[in-house]
Amino acid sequence: MFDFLKKKINNFTSKLTEKLKEKQAEETEKIIQEAEQETKTDSKTETAEEIPETVQEKLQEATQEKALTEAAEKETALQESRELKEEKAPEEPASIETAKEAEEKQTAPEKEIKQEKETEINEELKETLRELRESKGRELEAKQRATSSLKSFLLGAVKIDEKDLEEFLSEFELSLLESDVDQETAQEIIKEIKKELIGRKLGRGENLTEFLKKEIKTVLEKIMKNEEINLMKKIEGKKPFIILMLGPNGAGKTTSIAKLTNMLQEKEKKVVLASADTFRAGAIEQIETHAKRLGTRVIRHDYKADPAAVAFDAVKAAMADKADVVLIDSAGRQETNKNLMEELKKIIRVAKPDLKIFVGEALSGNTLLEQATKFNEELGLDGFILTKIDTDAKGGTSISLLHKLKKPIIYVGTGQEYKDFQEFHSRFILDRIIN
Repeated sequence: MFDFLKKKINNFTSKLTEKLKEKQAEETEKIIQEAEQETKTDSKTETAEEIPETVQEKLQEATQEKALTEAAEKETALQESRELKEEKAPEEPASIETAKEAEEKQTAPEKEIKQEKETEINEELKETLRELRESKGRELEAKQRATSSLKSFLLGAVKIDEKDLEEFLSEFELSLLESDVDQETAQEIIKEIKKELIGRKLGRGENLTEFLKKEIKTVLEKIMKNEEINLMKKIEGKKPFIILMLGPNGAGKTTSIAKLTNMLQEKEKKVVLASADTFRAGAIEQIETHAKRLGTRVIRHDYKADPAAVAFDAVKAAMADKADVVLIDSAGRQETNKNLMEELKKIIRVAKPDLKIFVGEALSGNTLLEQATKFNEELGLDGFILTKIDTDAKGGTSISLLHKLKKPIIYVGTGQEYKDFQEFHSRFILDRIIN
């Protein structure tokens, strides 16, 4: 079911994923190269830098302190030398030291202190420079780690622009047309996909294929969105609730009436059938056969009787039997047959149905859309039942029907048995075309 459209969507997402991965790799490599070049430039600049200002200031202070210390030491030595000469003058010449020897003897401790200070200053400067070098090294190492982290972070990050989508969207639009999506709907889908994708930035590690499928699913949900009809709830609000079944020959109206009757009976609803297809003798026999199997009442007239009269009598019978629902069968006809369309309008005036449901084959493609459009223009449809949906390989017809006519699909036929009949929601299609 819907395998063709599913294949086309998978093909589109696969190709676009590959394109985005290529772009991702190119952009990532470019940014990494720029980051590495910036790191190299910073390294060279830092290596060639002069000693920082704080270190220069320390050197200048140390030099000034050294000069002042030396000057003070010289002055002290000279003063001590003069005092020594005065004290030693009376002594014998043999015991008198020369001024030079006295100076050297008296200043030895000061020189030792001075050398220790110089050594201490030099060691402090060396330690400061060593710490600065280590700090620079740590900064460089951090930048290298940052470059590595940047590379890891950028993997998976990619921004989608219109150029990335052009080639693939054109091809995807053609795929939608091949899947029985009408042209107007296909163009709207492409427009919405562009709106959803262009400018989006995918995060690191995000699965591109899953992301694209999710976005396509979101777009299709929006395209197919209609106010759903809760038939069971509506039936509770009026008794009898009258439903007129419309559609072309061979679409499965009578079988759908039987399936819907079975579903209503399971909900403990009493149903009356109206055989208003009086143009085919076989149609009367067919609905009577279903009524017998299901154990429900059917109102019929003779062959070629007035269909509106049959519908009127069925409503009266339902009121008398206190039935919950009346299901009116009608003759299959082409949307171009004006006389038969007038007969349907008469049934509507007489029976005043609460719902007018168009029954069509899901696999009939754009023909179904054309028929439903004409019936809607002439009679004002309320919703659809799609038959043989289990044999629809493409799946585009349902999407077009919902988008173009803005009326809900209420039920779908999924097989030959009475039980092969279920409520329709958009996920019925979406879950089958998007994995």
